[in-house]
Amino acid sequence: MLSENSYRALRQAILSCSISPGAVLTETAIMERLKVGKSTCRFALVRLVQEGFVRSLPRQGYLVVPITLADVEELFALRLMLEPEAARLAAGKVDTRMLARLDAIARNNTASTDAGNRIGFFLDANREFHSAIAAASGNARLARMISGLLDEMKRLVALGFGGKSDSPEIEGDHLQIISALATGNGVEAVNIVRRHITKFREMTMERVLDKLLQGNVLLPTNLLRSSND
Repeated sequence: MLSENSYRALRQAILSCSISPGAVLTETAIMERLKVGKSTCRFALVRLVQEGFVRSLPRQGYLVVPITLADVEELFALRLMLEPEAARLAAGKVDTRMLARLDAIARNNTASTDAGNRIGFFLDANREFHSAIAAASGNARLARMISGLLDEMKRLVALGFGGKSDSPEIEGDHLQIISALATGNGVEAVNIVRRHITKFREMTMERVLDKLLQGNVLLPTNLLRSSND
């Protein structure tokens, strides 16, 4: 349980960009932060290496895989291939009341004055929204693939919108997706999902590009050191 919890805590820190892309992690700093031993620390790191979120650097530590514009393009290209089909298959099958609750959570995230918390609420609820549609497709492999893409998407969106006072504008699209799925209109669901992902891609690309050009992503000094050191 301790190993699993440590892995999840480190994974969430990477996905939320509280540990920045391109940072170099050291075992000693991670052990101190998570209050765990070396074996537990390595268990977490090995799993993150297997998932592609970090790379081992011999005699240096572990590199948090950087985010590039190519990553944005590739992830959205895959989403456009897979999610419209998942929506078509899920039409008339998914629990639309659950989707409405998740959509409300994603939009009504203004209780905290902290921008990081707001984007965190959005990221989690938005992932669950799209994952629920994929699960309702009835194709388990398709759902797993989409789930993995959505995990990677969390880093992109967290990087682009982290520290901002706003969240991605998804209200209208989600409600239209819910309506199409509720009526079993697979063709309409495909069209709305495709349009939604395309719009989201443009919004995210703009924000990520801005962050990469600024080059001002801050690295927590108590946990990591710059990959340029």
